[in-house]
Amino acid sequence: MPGSTHNLIEVRDLRQKIGTQEILKGVTLDIPRGETLVLLGQSGGGKSVFLRHLIGLMRPLSGSIRIDGEEIAHLDERELEPVRRKIGMLFQDGALFDSMTVYDNIAFPLRERGERNEKVIREKVAHALELVCLQGQEGKMPVNLSGGMRKRASLARAIISEPSCILYDEPTAGLDPIVSDTINRLIRRLQSQLHVTSIVVTHDMVSTNHIADRVALLREGKIHFSGSLAELHGTADPVIRDFVEGRSREID
Repeated sequence: MPGSTHNLIEVRDLRQKIGTQEILKGVTLDIPRGETLVLLGQSGGGKSVFLRHLIGLMRPLSGSIRIDGEEIAHLDERELEPVRRKIGMLFQDGALFDSMTVYDNIAFPLRERGERNEKVIREKVAHALELVCLQGQEGKMPVNLSGGMRKRASLARAIISEPSCILYDEPTAGLDPIVSDTINRLIRRLQSQLHVTSIVVTHDMVSTNHIADRVALLREGKIHFSGSLAELHGTADPVIRDFVEGRSREID
């Protein structure tokens, strides 16, 4: 089945277990090119597991994952390399190398892929730092950065290879509201400036309302809802209303 030119990513009946626990129970989801999709769901519900499948860090038990029309579910590490070049990922904890400066952290993907021209590396690092508003911080060690600056440095590393898609795993987790707003504005700005497709895993409705073009809700291992932000807020579905309004029914 050829991939849609409208969708950058098409997932069909994706299933995964961790130990004996079935995490993904048949996830089907389309992600249009150039849009920001926010993936909502309860903590521990499989959102990060889903992201890891899109970059080949986890292999599905069954199902299909097409990126730019190419089936990736069963590619080996060598075959995955060109696919991964299309995708940048901001991990929840930033995943910076503590022993490297900000500059070397951001340059790392370029050097890993064989770039040896230091002038090219310097120019690309400078451009990435400018995009995330971290000019002048390249000589610092990660331990000397604030939480928000660490996220921005990690984001600079994610975009330095000019991906067509950026995956964000809880980008505002652990940040105060003002710093969170900075990250949300960056996500929006990068989508516009770089013309990327963005997939943002979160349970933060403030962020969702700020950045989402489309929203999907992962519940009990399946996509319970997929639609526009207006459709999310307009639905009468009690499951969605409880999530959007932060209402628990476990304790009366």
